Amino acid sequence: MSESEALYQNVLNVIEKEIKPYIEADGGNIKLKSVEDGIVYVQLSGACAGCAGAVMTLKGGVERILKMKIRDVREVRLAY
Repeated sequence: MSESEALYQNVLNVIEKEIKPYIEADGGNIKLKSVEDGIVYVQLSGACAGCAGAVMTLKGGVERILKMKIRDVREVRLAY
């Protein structure tokens, strides 16, 4: 497994096990789209799509948790 594949898998594991349950509890959903050069691209849907708090969820929640857990994560962005 390459370094980039390992990073993708680590990010996916954290999202699925630690982040997704909280987002689903609020009626939303999160899907990992890609990881490129330490930048994680995710798609928010359900109640999160178009929600005014989505940016706060993305930066204050998802990005903060991923950066704490995985040192190679530099930023989290919305994928369109």
